[in-house]
Amino acid sequence: MSSLVEKIRKRLDRKFLKMVKEDRLHWLPDKLFLSWMFRIKMGYKLNWKNPRTLNEKLQWLKFYNKNPQYTEMVDKYGVREYVKKTIGEEYLIPLLGVWDKFDDIDFDKLPKEFVLKCSHDSGGLVICRNKDELDKAAAREKIGKSLARNYYYRWREWPYRNIRPRIIAEQFMEDDLLGGLPDYKFFCFDGRVDCVMVCVDRHLHDVKFYFFDRDWKFLKPNIEVQDLPDDFTIPKPPCIDEMFGIAAKLSKGLPFSRIDLYCVSGKVYFGEITFFPDSGYDTTFLKEADLKWGDMITLPPKRR
Repeated sequence: MSSLVEKIRKRLDRKFLKMVKEDRLHWLPDKLFLSWMFRIKMGYKLNWKNPRTLNEKLQWLKFYNKNPQYTEMVDKYGVREYVKKTIGEEYLIPLLGVWDKFDDIDFDKLPKEFVLKCSHDSGGLVICRNKDELDKAAAREKIGKSLARNYYYRWREWPYRNIRPRIIAEQFMEDDLLGGLPDYKFFCFDGRVDCVMVCVDRHLHDVKFYFFDRDWKFLKPNIEVQDLPDDFTIPKPPCIDEMFGIAAKLSKGLPFSRIDLYCVSGKVYFGEITFFPDSGYDTTFLKEADLKWGDMITLPPKRR
């Protein structure tokens, strides 16, 4: 590629990313958007006819696997019914309220600690440790921006397109084992759970990601941990076997999903179902891990 063509391409890529950030590309067809974004993020061309890696297949599933049930599954309020039917209501974090607008929230009825979430996106989150010290103006602004945004257009993750935007409040949760509230994110392939990614130290604003198999053997699929010894470990949660079983049940029938769970004082709670981790643009995975997980996904018939 000539230097002139390369300069033009880079200029167009920068303009594309700027327009994405400014939410000005609603008109661009999904397939073109996904192809363009994939090349920029991953550094190679997306193979639509023969996708092989996990990241490639997640783009294929975005475009060709439009199952209406997925909308309920990614709706942070709607998914509660799916969880209740599949594994039982006892795994749900207690719900404190649901509203259409921030000004509908009656804070007098909420406990001292709680979590506000928007039902339809990723990032519309307010964690309150002390209601008396909550900056309601900042919370209103953050939640308001989230409610006004259709998250589908940011990464073209189809399940988010038709979710009804709502605000939910859930009970604040914390675990003593690792501090804060560690996430246990299970990589699942139609009911087969391959491994769990443990996210720790989020409450310290220094989140770290460690992978373990079912036997709690440390895995190294991501580049950030290559310098750690093979026998590295962190405390094993007492409910890990139960969590693997729950993840298998919740992911049955889904070509790929990441099931996020919590273990609080030995009790398992559901977090969320994610179909497209990092929206399928995760550059931290080693090539062999990206290919291994890609091989584990059986693509369904096209459903557009």
